[in-house]
Amino acid sequence: MKFTWFHYLAVFCAASVLPALSASAESQRPVPGPPLGEAHPPVHIHRNSAAAPPGYKPAQVRHAYGFDLLPGAYAAQGAGQTIAIVDAYGSPTIQSDLNTFCTQFGIPSATVQIAYPTGKPKRTDAGWALETSLDVEWAHAIAPGAAILLVVASSAQFSDLLPAVDYAAAHASQVSMSWGASEFSGEASYDFHFNKPGVTFTASSGDSGAGVEWPAASPYVVAVGGTNLALDSAGNRIKTNEVAWSGSGGGTSRYEPNMFQSPAWTSTFRGVPDVSYNADPNTGVAVYDSTPYFGSSGWYQIGGTSAGAPQWAALIALANAGRISPLGSAGGSLYSLNSPSNLLDIVSGSNGYAAGVGYDLVTGIGSPVAGSLVPALIAR
Repeated sequence: MKFTWFHYLAVFCAASVLPALSASAESQRPVPGPPLGEAHPPVHIHRNSAAAPPGYKPAQVRHAYGFDLLPGAYAAQGAGQTIAIVDAYGSPTIQSDLNTFCTQFGIPSATVQIAYPTGKPKRTDAGWALETSLDVEWAHAIAPGAAILLVVASSAQFSDLLPAVDYAAAHASQVSMSWGASEFSGEASYDFHFNKPGVTFTASSGDSGAGVEWPAASPYVVAVGGTNLALDSAGNRIKTNEVAWSGSGGGTSRYEPNMFQSPAWTSTFRGVPDVSYNADPNTGVAVYDSTPYFGSSGWYQIGGTSAGAPQWAALIALANAGRISPLGSAGGSLYSLNSPSNLLDIVSGSNGYAAGVGYDLVTGIGSPVAGSLVPALIAR
């Protein structure tokens, strides 16, 4: 039986829609206050097992997407980089949970740096704690040499999350945001939070099928949709069987412009998502969380597009570790490098929109072929 934890609050804002602005123009206009509303983490529990880890393990995912083809020692991958993970409420057990995860899978241990730019939360939220474990553990699994900075917002209100994003961007070149809320009029006026030189932001596209969420809708964010990842008996990705996940968020933004997606996507307005990653809870990943969640704790099999955002941030960290200067918003680079050798085009499945050849509103331009994509990003 699949259990789902999330809640939606529609976001309302009276601000008018503003056109996309250059960084210099944005620095000259008044900065608006935070938008009203609350974000949710799109995390899905497939099953819980306190004793043994269910779901895909780090070695399986690394092999499926080709991370194990990258040169260099395992422990050194991502060295010199910091992956910032922004979550509300955080987790009081995150360091011990990461230690357990690393010991279980033979991954080098790491100390989680934790920041509270809006103050320490006054309570623990079990759903956000599970999201935090997913984000930290799997970012570290993909880029074990990178430092992990967990930036904790004191609530899920945008008034707390966006200052946390600003703090993250000031301390890392890749920022993961596994949360979102419905689009709202005036959202483009808040996109300056993600328009930071030398910083790539990733965000989950949502888990309710066709429909667009913010901040994934921002053209300054790499929006990550979802797939069902099929492996053969040897652990290889069955490329013809990686299909769009029905829950993957996606669609055409009502408010955000298409800034770099042409010719893959030719609409005047932005298409969501940009790329994809394993998200179906049925092919979910192993996560350890000792914070009680409705009476359960221990190992979980977790899915949702929130699983893809931190792993794409880790992929960017691997690339930035080999570059002289970090990528800016990597969205445009990914589209320019769109080829079968770098990205697997997902051509079947549906979230209400059908996946097909080329860009689609379920999986974007596809899922990574990391063994080729990371070197291509380094060389770009």
